[in-house]
Amino acid sequence: MAEYFAEVVWCRGEEDFLDNRYSRKHLLRFDGGVELAASSSPLVVPVPMSDPSAVDPEEAFVASLASCHLLWFLSIAARQGFRVDRYTDHPLGVMAKNDQGKLAMTLVTLRPEVHFSGDRQPSHAEVVHLHAQAHVECFIANSVRSEVRCEPVFAPSPA
Repeated sequence: MAEYFAEVVWCRGEEDFLDNRYSRKHLLRFDGGVELAASSSPLVVPVPMSDPSAVDPEEAFVASLASCHLLWFLSIAARQGFRVDRYTDHPLGVMAKNDQGKLAMTLVTLRPEVHFSGDRQPSHAEVVHLHAQAHVECFIANSVRSEVRCEPVFAPSPA
């Protein structure tokens, strides 16, 4: 068993709070020392109570899924002898009502584009299979109830 730590810090400051017009901006601290400005989404709580420049939980959720998938993909590709030069993803999360009528992240679509180099180049089918393996192994995808899709963008090697 492994345990992971994060710290979430919010302070009221001089705001009244009871009028429900308080700042939702807070700080996320991670055990490696990284601090990240966080807030509610402006789509959920209007500005100025939300800070659109900060990371909101929905964005963090989507990024967490994409990051986990990336790390598994890289590991599997390396073990299979494929040299990855660049991996980019523009994942998209959809908030909608779930079967119980509650707002939830009901769909996350990963859209990775991977560039390879070297003598051993994967076929389109092999890239799709690498992504399928990464999806099966991803701890975060295995931890959520929402559907998680992966729609890789095939990036052929430059000629």
